[in-house]
Amino acid sequence: MKIAMRHQKPFIIEDNEHGRSVLNAQSILAVLALPAEKRDLGPVEIFQQAELDAPITSPKQVFAVGMNYRDHSAEIHIQLPKAPSIFTKFSSSIAPSVIDVKAQGPKTDWETEIVAVIGQGGRQITTETAMDHVAGVMVGEDLSDRAVQFQNDNPQFSMGKSFENYAPIGPWLTTLDEIDDLDEEVITTKLNGQTMQEAPLRQMIFKIPELVHYLSTICELQPGDLIFTGTPSGTGVGREPQLFLKAGDELTGSITHLGTLTMHIK
Repeated sequence: MKIAMRHQKPFIIEDNEHGRSVLNAQSILAVLALPAEKRDLGPVEIFQQAELDAPITSPKQVFAVGMNYRDHSAEIHIQLPKAPSIFTKFSSSIAPSVIDVKAQGPKTDWETEIVAVIGQGGRQITTETAMDHVAGVMVGEDLSDRAVQFQNDNPQFSMGKSFENYAPIGPWLTTLDEIDDLDEEVITTKLNGQTMQEAPLRQMIFKIPELVHYLSTICELQPGDLIFTGTPSGTGVGREPQLFLKAGDELTGSITHLGTLTMHIK
């Protein structure tokens, strides 16, 4: 199932142009908690993606994972982690899937990622049962101000990645039963139509079950929490010469069966 938020109401996606509102639920997680026969659906409506809200707007926790693809770690000259390298994007940076984004500085960069949404929380979740705690997945863009990130000798991540609209997510949540093999889903980032990133999820070092397990050994995971799982190589900071976003650019981030984010840089 693909579920979006449209006009602050859950909206089940039937195809890229049609969907139906869920009249007796207030959130995507509430829809998933209802048996299919208990969902009160409105009529089929035509929609445009720009009408969709962020699928999750007020998560209690937003986790993000650095250096989770070998090639990306190499391009930013950081050693591979022995354990997941965790930081946060503050929730005020969350934005919908079609959005105008003001580049806050001359070194604003892109990072397209798969984002896991926690459906059932808990502590000490095993790797084997971790995906039972995941409500679904979606596309996320971890926009990053590299000047802020690398201002100190030891990089700090969270502040440079938490400006307004620096965390577009969506366009909808896709439940796991819709995806045959997550490892074969491909992340693609395009800048003004030119491909910048393209890599299958199988290149991830720590995959979603391992991340859920690791995080739950330290934090209590809660329904609606987001996990940005890291990005592959092809970021602007890793290029020679380096390339960053500027006003007038159009950036898209997509994952094969999960949809596309579209960001207009101001």
